[in-house]
Amino acid sequence: MNTPDVTVVRACLRGGAGGSPTAVVLEDGTGAPTPDDERRLVPAVHGTSHAVYVRRTGDVSELRFFTAQGELPACGHGTVAALAVLAARHGATGPYRAVLRAGGRVFSGRAERSGPLVSAAFDPGPVDLREPGAQERALVLAALGLPAASAAAGVRIAGVGRERVLVPVATRAALAALRPDLDRLRAACDRFGLLGAYVHSRPSPQGVLAARMFAPSIGVAEDIANANSTACLAAHLAGRGVRRIRVDMGDALGSPATVTATAGADLQVEVGGTARVLTERAGRRLR
Repeated sequence: MNTPDVTVVRACLRGGAGGSPTAVVLEDGTGAPTPDDERRLVPAVHGTSHAVYVRRTGDVSELRFFTAQGELPACGHGTVAALAVLAARHGATGPYRAVLRAGGRVFSGRAERSGPLVSAAFDPGPVDLREPGAQERALVLAALGLPAASAAAGVRIAGVGRERVLVPVATRAALAALRPDLDRLRAACDRFGLLGAYVHSRPSPQGVLAARMFAPSIGVAEDIANANSTACLAAHLAGRGVRRIRVDMGDALGSPATVTATAGADLQVEVGGTARVLTERAGRRLR
């Protein structure tokens, strides 16, 4: 089996560097789609955690997201990466706007090129927020190595496409010190159908904070950047008067990344980041 041509994008850069390497495949809308079992191999072959397949039908670009474990209903940094490639292929020097379809919904995205960089943002959809159940809270906090009382008051379950748990810690230092038991975390997330645990420091008055996303249930021990979870946090913090956030991620993995999100008065969120489109890699043999 062979992969199609792949473009690797570093999504959600910080200061023009770092970011999350993401494989982007633009499919021919008239040809047969790649079988799903082959799509799952692409991230490992190209050294990325995720792959996004883009298939244009008329004016709509359909996105499908894969890790080695299988398909995801949504992927925020994958959407940023796809927008960057679409904008680069479009060749527009001004703002580029796209209509996207993923996870059964149609939504808008935008991108703008500035030299080698592309700033991209999109509407992740409505964010559902709820209080965790006692077992959800206890098992996830235990797997993260956090005392049950340390973060209990601020723990929330949030979803855009799939639920995940938001867990606050007091400082960036406490965040950096986390050493979760990934087997226990996977078991807890699998039990409750959660995507993973997004652990974040408390925001500064300017809305600046740091976060780490642990998602062993989808085959990603730790995500360099997670835009949809950042969108969830933006919706949560908007209820506390924080409307704009800038979240640093990836430091523990040696690839600094930053995701930004804004929540409007109606809690509609826009999330995004800056990306760099790297050289395309020709298709290669998978097996």
